[in-house]
Amino acid sequence: MAGLARSVAAAILLLSMTTLGFAANKVIIILDASGSMWAQIDGKPKLEIARESLRTVLQSVPADDEIGFMAYGHRTKGSCDDIELIVPPQAGSASAISAAADSMKFLGKTPLTAAVKQAAEALKYTEDKATVVLITDGLETCGGDPCALGKELKETGVDFTADVVGFGLTADEGKQIACLAENTGGKYIQASDEKALQQALVETVAAPAPAPEPAPAPAPAPEPAKPEFNFVPSVVMAEGGDPITDGNAWEIYKAAADGSRGDQVMTEYGELKTNLEPGDYIVVGRDDEARSEQKIRIEAGQVYKPLFTLNGGTLVIHPHASQGSELSGEARVDFAYPGGNTTHYGDAKATVPAGEQKVTVQIGAGTVTETIQLAAGQTVEKDVVVGVGHAVLNAYYTPGGDKADNSGIGFEIVKAKKKIDGSRESVEHSYGPDSKFWLPPDDYVALTTFDIAVVEQPFSIKAGDNQDIKVTLDAGVLAMSAPGAYSIEVFSSKKDIEGKRKSLGLSYGDSWQQTIPAGDYVVVRHASDQGQDKEMPVTIKAGERTEITVQ
Repeated sequence: MAGLARSVAAAILLLSMTTLGFAANKVIIILDASGSMWAQIDGKPKLEIARESLRTVLQSVPADDEIGFMAYGHRTKGSCDDIELIVPPQAGSASAISAAADSMKFLGKTPLTAAVKQAAEALKYTEDKATVVLITDGLETCGGDPCALGKELKETGVDFTADVVGFGLTADEGKQIACLAENTGGKYIQASDEKALQQALVETVAAPAPAPEPAPAPAPAPEPAKPEFNFVPSVVMAEGGDPITDGNAWEIYKAAADGSRGDQVMTEYGELKTNLEPGDYIVVGRDDEARSEQKIRIEAGQVYKPLFTLNGGTLVIHPHASQGSELSGEARVDFAYPGGNTTHYGDAKATVPAGEQKVTVQIGAGTVTETIQLAAGQTVEKDVVVGVGHAVLNAYYTPGGDKADNSGIGFEIVKAKKKIDGSRESVEHSYGPDSKFWLPPDDYVALTTFDIAVVEQPFSIKAGDNQDIKVTLDAGVLAMSAPGAYSIEVFSSKKDIEGKRKSLGLSYGDSWQQTIPAGDYVVVRHASDQGQDKEMPVTIKAGERTEITVQ
């Protein structure tokens, strides 16, 4: 594995060297976070392969490439609207993307067509060159038409490309989504294992920008010496400050007749020296979120050296879960500044317009907001403590017994104190073993659901806690077979005052397995041929498996 990582890193370094002197790439990576990513390749879940491959490849992507990260199916089961741009396109986003991929859940559906459409819009594909890299292990499940979308984006975009990586798909499955890439001039790459996935990411995410056409041979220099460039702007953070030559960017547009922005002429980074044809332009100088705009008229034979003052400053936020804890890579840091907002993850740095800044740091269910006054040219560095504790939840059939190691286990954290109507406030939820929660200090109840078994377990959290909470289901497993049945239903054994039993669950078909609390039950076989239903009593013991056949 170490050898593979070194070889991939070397390949990416070689590709990165070829991009020197060209504009940075702007890409959004879309990761399929549907439940099928729990499937394994060579004994390893596909989701872990995807996380490790992203981390390896992103470490060597050129620092000025603006990479964003989107996922679908990572928050809600069965929803076609569960699409989120987690990390907006920005330079130096590798660690934020890796942290986001490491912390997400994999449990939903596959709305890949809608996700690609949203990514294209986030990249402003009708105004700028844009690239989307889709990594999916499944086909569209939400009614979208990827082929038609590819044609639409190509026709309406300035220079839009979609690259598609079919991770673990068969050749026939791949043909059904390859058209999305082909219709935009992109690549479809079939990746069957970890090595192939990393190579596919090298070809897409880390691919070098195409070399420009060879420059025409320079004309002979005229007798009188002329300036090499006619437009040499400079930018400062505040009045009287030193010029910024690294990390800043320039956007130059033709000025429309009404004074608004027309066609974009160029985007350049760092120090700018260029030649502009005579005419009216709108020029934007920016550093991160701080920017300054001027209207410039270029006349033949003149040299222009305008100064752009950003009137901005820099905020550096170090998020901590609790006092004295290490920096949190799971933190979301939102900057709300005069005229806008931006989001970063983990240890966060943002250059923003001067003025009152509202910084909100969120770790799990904990949130803290601080107001900071930022003067032009100032850098403010601050540690922000959210004040949360950490809890890892697992369920066990019996105290000290077998761990319920199943992705279908659901944990919902609610506040212990009930509202006036008797309900409790829901705080967070997660699925599967080793479910992790960051929680503010308070008293809580863990609502644990596993098939028919539902358990409430109270617990308390303090800031800085690191708790391992074991939930006892006091349940066993009931495996039911009913040959030829239309459906199988489980009832409580005790009848109510009207002689009726409470139904606890029903499944269509002739076999069913459920985790069920210890106790006495009645299993009913519903006939599919209008025949008579059959029933059988059964006793479930905690920590044991019971198999019955109802005929």
